[in-house]
Amino acid sequence: MFNQFLTVVWHFNPTFIRIGSLDIRWYGVMWAIAIGLGAFFFVQFCKREGLPAKLADSIFIYGALATIIGARLGHCLFYEPGYYLANPLKLLAFRDGGMASHGAAIGLLIGLWLFSRKNRMPYLWSLDRVMIPVAVGGAFVRMGNLFNHEIYGHPTDRPWGFRFIENVNAWMNGAEPVYGPPSHPTQIYEALAYLVLFALLCYLYYRKDAGRRYPGLLFGVGLIGIFLSRFLIEYVKNDQVDFEATMFLNMGQWLSVPFIIAGIVMIVYALHHKQTPPPLAEVQALAAKRDAQTTARNAKNNGKRKK
Repeated sequence: MFNQFLTVVWHFNPTFIRIGSLDIRWYGVMWAIAIGLGAFFFVQFCKREGLPAKLADSIFIYGALATIIGARLGHCLFYEPGYYLANPLKLLAFRDGGMASHGAAIGLLIGLWLFSRKNRMPYLWSLDRVMIPVAVGGAFVRMGNLFNHEIYGHPTDRPWGFRFIENVNAWMNGAEPVYGPPSHPTQIYEALAYLVLFALLCYLYYRKDAGRRYPGLLFGVGLIGIFLSRFLIEYVKNDQVDFEATMFLNMGQWLSVPFIIAGIVMIVYALHHKQTPPPLAEVQALAAKRDAQTTARNAKNNGKRKK
């Protein structure tokens, strides 16, 4: 009785705003916040490390597009390949839902490789720093799943179990809500894990200067933090597709294993390749001098054009 009294009846409406026949969902808003945080952090990274501001704009474009495309393709090809290969135009039906974090990770790896090659930046520089906004952004995306009444866990008698609406789309169109049994709010579990990881990565980057002293360390820690937590939480999460019921590990767990192994390899690599970078104050002073010279040169050129 006590546990039933504490159970959360989740009655949250997934729609943020409706414009005519178009529903803008909280899930999309959470994705927008996650992408915006990525832009914010890369501006801060470039400023802190004395790098041109245009790099932040470039990596944001590459990273955002690659993440969204990868997340969509990952869901379609990992979880429902037969349907989407038979209906390829449905790949573009973002409104129908379906984004996969493993696909987002693969897309982001490819996007950052293209960015690094285009801008002649070390690949590990991009991978290390992107983990910070990925961690906090992942927390927002998981809250979007919570608002959508999706990707929750097995039934539980724990006092923090959530009763989600199982016919959420019909309910949004006027039907009476049908509540499922109290279940693990796995979206919250993952969001909390990502926030802890975010705090750890910020500590390593800002306090220990790990991004410059140990190239690859932030990337390795991020991979293990994200995908090990995902692997473990999958044990109390419902299967996303029917074929997972007969698998020893579900699809999310199998896809997490290579990322966890890669994270371990990157941490070992980083600890064996310690760097001795110049002090940040010196780097920032040189950047300020470079920017002042660029500003003066541009002003001089503009003056000549006016004459």
